[in-house]
Amino acid sequence: MTEFSTTTTCYVHPNRETSLRCKRCERYICTSCAVSTPTGYICKECMRERQKSFDTALWYDFALGFVVAGLLSGVASFLVTLIGAIGFIGFMLVFIGSSAAGGIIAEAVRAVTRRHRSRALFMTVGAGVIAGALPMLLVQLLSVNVFGLIFQGIYLVIAVPLVYARLSGIQLSR
Repeated sequence: MTEFSTTTTCYVHPNRETSLRCKRCERYICTSCAVSTPTGYICKECMRERQKSFDTALWYDFALGFVVAGLLSGVASFLVTLIGAIGFIGFMLVFIGSSAAGGIIAEAVRAVTRRHRSRALFMTVGAGVIAGALPMLLVQLLSVNVFGLIFQGIYLVIAVPLVYARLSGIQLSR
């Protein structure tokens, strides 16, 4: 009997033998070039093309998202400063209010950007939340208001990741 021994190599690493193929382009790939998906393996090049289809943000979405997040965060940061004068009960109110503010900011940005998506957009909006809180944070710092600084820190630690998670669709539980 005649045996066929055709050796195939990775298209990126020609010195590595493989029998694994990309499910989209059918090129041979080694295990270091393979990206696991729920339906099989694809090469990194096909994965980049696939990711581009999810990035729908336009150039003006970045400016709109940053401005809206900054303005709403400035208002929320001012309200956190007012809550800071309450004292111990203020801690509870800041935790609840920061979560609510993060949700409101995320939904407002989602409406303004018409649900466009991009990882860079989500990070820009997070930077907008921080930039909006900076004036009140500086006021608290210059007036040496320790509780005000702590409350502003709590607000930022809760609101920024919440806004990013709501916009990007990250789910912590199902």
